[in-house]
Amino acid sequence: METLTLTLTGLLKQKAEEFPSRRALSVSGKLDLTHARLDELIDKAASLLLASGINPGDVVALTFPNTIESVVVFLAVIRCRATAAPLNSAYTTEEFEFYLSDSESKLLVTSQEGNQPAQAAASKLKIPCITATVSDTGDDVILSDYNSDLKSNSINSIVNDPADVALFLHTSGTTSRPKGVPLTQLNLASSVRNIKSVYKLTESDSTVIVLPLFHVHGLLAGLLSSLVAGAAVTLPSAGRFSASTFWSDMIAYKATWYTAVPTIHQIILDRHLSKPEPSLPKLRFIRSCSASLAPSILARLEESFGAPVLEAYAMTEATHLMASNPLPENGEHKPGSVGKPVGQEMAILDENGVLQQPNVSGEVCIRGPNVTKGYKNNPEANKAAFSFGWFHTGDVGFLDSDGYLHLVGRIKELINRGGEKISPIEVDAVLLSHPDVAQGVAFGVPDDKYGEEINCAIIPREGSDLDESEVLRFCKKNLATFKVPKKVFMTDTLPKTATGKIQRRLVAEHFLAQISTAKIPKFGA
Repeated sequence: METLTLTLTGLLKQKAEEFPSRRALSVSGKLDLTHARLDELIDKAASLLLASGINPGDVVALTFPNTIESVVVFLAVIRCRATAAPLNSAYTTEEFEFYLSDSESKLLVTSQEGNQPAQAAASKLKIPCITATVSDTGDDVILSDYNSDLKSNSINSIVNDPADVALFLHTSGTTSRPKGVPLTQLNLASSVRNIKSVYKLTESDSTVIVLPLFHVHGLLAGLLSSLVAGAAVTLPSAGRFSASTFWSDMIAYKATWYTAVPTIHQIILDRHLSKPEPSLPKLRFIRSCSASLAPSILARLEESFGAPVLEAYAMTEATHLMASNPLPENGEHKPGSVGKPVGQEMAILDENGVLQQPNVSGEVCIRGPNVTKGYKNNPEANKAAFSFGWFHTGDVGFLDSDGYLHLVGRIKELINRGGEKISPIEVDAVLLSHPDVAQGVAFGVPDDKYGEEINCAIIPREGSDLDESEVLRFCKKNLATFKVPKKVFMTDTLPKTATGKIQRRLVAEHFLAQISTAKIPKFGA
């Protein structure tokens, strides 16, 4: 394979030449860019970054809402052989400080409005900060401080290498301090090709981005795979997901598919049930990833929106996609399964690295050109993650006789109740199949007798009078006795991560804190 196709930058250049006048990127109701124009803006911004003194290998941190600027600057950083480190704009100053110093960022780029906490952290670390603006007409990009007489051909001499570290992200750190994950041009190119091939994305596809672009799901599956297919991407005018504009954007921009986390699918579903859309676009498929999708929700999505719902499995270290259910013409899609490996090897291993038979659970392990070379400055984590010649995901699962992967849960989230291992995903699926449950999550809590016991938290559907006893009755009917939650917390919100994932550890801490404070007698006042 020639070098061009081994880099994300090369793949994007090819599309700009192949489909110069097709729409690439829109901001809903405001601006449309063709593939050729997007390519010009990227090169212009890359030239400005070079002129500002950015060198190959430098890390450039970005913090933006989902805007044209975020896309142009991200791809420009990569184009000049630097490393892009996109950061969640909702972080606190302390969080920005950790991520900026851990990534060793040389520059911070924000929107014209700026970001106070990020700028405060950058100035404390003596990191220069600039802003980026794409003109309303979409024909120019301006980086503050760097618009002197530019020799804009300087970028033409820069050749991107498959080994260049293009993207630096942190894992969500469910159990520990977040680990830094460097991803190369080859990792990105391999992943977008895998995503494009399994969903058969072409220049006639179109999608609306509902997920933040500072994580692999929205960035790789939504944005970059579309661009590399010559397809079109629309960003909501609010700069983030909005349930009220979602379908009107999908219709206006003739969307053929979308990808989201289960939480957002549920928001879209619930809104549709209370206020049905008068008309819906004809979708080729709907994709769900980043957390387990309960079969009952999958069925309701398919019924409501008339498209196959394909559940997938992904993680930052794999540059997003690892496995997916296929399109209907390529095989069945199985509710409760995350499908087959895509473009990489997958094995189920026991703790001694021995390959497990079909239908036998073990740790899900992968290898392929999309997998990171290793965590940054973390030899211990790397030793554990790359043992026996495979990358270890930390997930327990099994491959069925058709080669479809079924996840049982994170190794560290499995609930060990007196030696019985309980899959919280299985309990979630039962909770979510109750008609009056809007959201439900099972989690382990310490227990004197069993070591761990199972609890759950429930958000009831609006207008229902669901209570703890009804949840328990339903669980007893649908689960083995030892899997039935011992306590049910009724609530109206669940703590979520920035990507809309419900993390069991956060939920457990949240509700356990409520109990422990309630038990402490209050003296005085």
